[in-house]
Amino acid sequence: MTTSTSSSSTEPTVSNAAERGVVIVTFEAGQILDVTGPLEVFSSASRFLPAVRYRTQVVTTRGGPVRANCGLEFSSSPIGDVTGPVDTLMVAGGSGMDRAVADNELLAQIRRLAADARRVTSVCSGAFLLAAAGLLQGRRATTHWADCARLGVTYADITVEPDAIYVHDGTVWTSAGVTAGIDLALALVADDHGHQAAATVARQLVVYLQRSGGQAQFSALLAGQAADTEPVRDLLSWLRDHLTDDLSIPALARQINLSERQFTRVFKAQVGATAADHVETVRVETACRLLETTNKTIEQIAKTCGFGTPETMNRTFRRRLNTTPGDHRHHFR
Repeated sequence: MTTSTSSSSTEPTVSNAAERGVVIVTFEAGQILDVTGPLEVFSSASRFLPAVRYRTQVVTTRGGPVRANCGLEFSSSPIGDVTGPVDTLMVAGGSGMDRAVADNELLAQIRRLAADARRVTSVCSGAFLLAAAGLLQGRRATTHWADCARLGVTYADITVEPDAIYVHDGTVWTSAGVTAGIDLALALVADDHGHQAAATVARQLVVYLQRSGGQAQFSALLAGQAADTEPVRDLLSWLRDHLTDDLSIPALARQINLSERQFTRVFKAQVGATAADHVETVRVETACRLLETTNKTIEQIAKTCGFGTPETMNRTFRRRLNTTPGDHRHHFR
């Protein structure tokens, strides 16, 4: 499937497309990007893809103006006014989740719509509303990484997957926090219309179509940006471009002019992991990205990432990811 990547004036006509109704549930002090991220994905799919049409509706318990936790106010429709089966029910999250979970009317309406929906989804802490409505019993699910432990403790009958961007279990999809809602919506478009359709939408939105459901919510490179001092941040940035270099403790300590003992202490304190563990994590993450996005052979990737041999990379993947490079490429490509 091809489509223009220019401005909206070149958008294809989609008036004959069969509509898929998407209802997004939110509440006072909800997370605005949990709503607008998926909305923009479905809107872009309708505008830029032939024969694709999503009809979206944002609802709250009583409808009317609703204020997101960022302070932005926007309009919503009463959830009770939604009639007929919806194709996709999506529940957003946000800082007002505790009050929303205590809203029995909202929970009853979610159960009502979920009963006839083709699929039920949540973004971020929206998983708590699905759980409170009894829709995640016996299922695998995820939520924002900071809330995963709480979800598992509060609802012991849910198998929480804390590292996943999104989890697909039968007709139920749950996703991690904030921007993961975009990943989830792109996955839903791919589920409906194929990978190429989702890739077209991703290009229009200038986002990556690379974060698959089983990938980690945040990477070692991202976590390393929180390092307190510039020398350590610079080292972490340098490291990712020198994975084939000597990255032993003595070599890394020399790189920022510290003794080995001082380097070991400072690195662990600022990065939250030992240097050896961080290096191996970055190598694994880089290898995963190359497996997903390039045609390089496993041998080439092993050398590029500093593993040396495919056998070493294979052992590392089995130990850290419980899979092999070949299986990872097959699953996530």
